[in-house]
Amino acid sequence: MKSSSARTILEFCDVMFVIENQSCFLLRPITRFLLILMIIAIQGEAGSFSHEAALAMVPGCIVLPCARSAEVFDRVLKKKAEAAVIPIENTLAGPVTEHFDLLLEHPLFIKREYPLRIRHNLIATPGVKLAQIRRVLSHPVALDQCRKFFRDHAKVQQVPFYDTAGSVKHVIETGEKDAAGIASRQAAVEYGAKVLKAGIEDDAKNFTRFLLISAGERWAKDADKISLAFSVPDQPGALFKTLAVFALRDISLSKIESRPVKGHPWQYVFYADLKSGQTAATEHALRHLREICPMVKVLGIYKAG
Repeated sequence: MKSSSARTILEFCDVMFVIENQSCFLLRPITRFLLILMIIAIQGEAGSFSHEAALAMVPGCIVLPCARSAEVFDRVLKKKAEAAVIPIENTLAGPVTEHFDLLLEHPLFIKREYPLRIRHNLIATPGVKLAQIRRVLSHPVALDQCRKFFRDHAKVQQVPFYDTAGSVKHVIETGEKDAAGIASRQAAVEYGAKVLKAGIEDDAKNFTRFLLISAGERWAKDADKISLAFSVPDQPGALFKTLAVFALRDISLSKIESRPVKGHPWQYVFYADLKSGQTAATEHALRHLREICPMVKVLGIYKAG
């Protein structure tokens, strides 16, 4: 069975619960037990770090893998999924710029964030030993974050692949005995593979910040963070005046960066994170900001992770 909001319903025995936004609500006793699970879209294969983050943010959700980031947003907009989990920045590799652009373009908003510790694992076909491995496949970013492993295993060839979990899927499907993938432990679970060596990443403080996004501007009551995008007029001191809007009200920025505007060479949009929730000060600041800036979009008001 499927509801109109594209949820998947699993039937069991005595009572009905709805799992939504990590809460469980008892509806009423009926003859069967219906567990209604949120469908969460992700970019990448099942078993990816996005998959792992989705399960952490929405326990028990049904993950809908998508080939491209644009498809992830499209699935939510067309109500094929109720929400999406997307990576927005990594502490080593930096921002996922495509996702900043898509958040600006589409009416989807940030509801939560989650910092996922990135643990890279060497994963192969069951029965294969580390000494047999001659090639390691993975996404180029993952390969780059495991340099020490490749220095210690100089005869092992690095093979760039389209996806971390996809590399494990490929190794298992082909049954290669001399190849392995680098991916999350979730990928090993997903494809029945074996972790040959866990935690081969160079930096133990490797985190990716993931966002839970969905339609509707509904903000958490305990929100203490605001993400927004804005452009500034082409005139002297414009950015200074913009930032003064927050400084004058003692609102701290935890992040600010710029991105080029598509179709408008040498024009930029700024993305900023404010360390504040919905307060009188932030409402006045945003009102003042809209008086100065040609474009202002609140991307989300949510609880910091």
